[in-house]
Amino acid sequence: MKEFLIRWFITTLAVMGASHMIPGISYDSTGTLFAAALLLGIINAIIRPVLLLLSLPFIIVTMGLFILVINALMLLFVSSMIHGFHVDGFWSALFAGIVIGLISWLLSSFFRSSDGHIYSVNHHAQIKEANARVVSDD
Repeated sequence: MKEFLIRWFITTLAVMGASHMIPGISYDSTGTLFAAALLLGIINAIIRPVLLLLSLPFIIVTMGLFILVINALMLLFVSSMIHGFHVDGFWSALFAGIVIGLISWLLSSFFRSSDGHIYSVNHHAQIKEANARVVSDD
């Protein structure tokens, strides 16, 4: 449950950041922002893997750029489902998808460890303190 809430919070911050950076993305209230981030997270978890699998030939031919189109279409779908979350068009959704992906990746790096589990940034049991001395050229 904790991991889900952290993911939802990161997605919410990413959507909020995209709405401030991209002129065609807006939301009416904070509740709308949280609802849009929740629906986007659910769609990313359930529908996106199926779309990626079905569009695998396009992804291979475009060397991965078609994934940006899929992300844009998912944002347009969320805006059609959530009243108060607005995406003006495909290009706004495309650029917002890029911004949301970058912000999510950056914020997730503070919580995700190398084993795939989510921890706060200060909890890494694998990292051991070095016991060494410094050699200088004096």
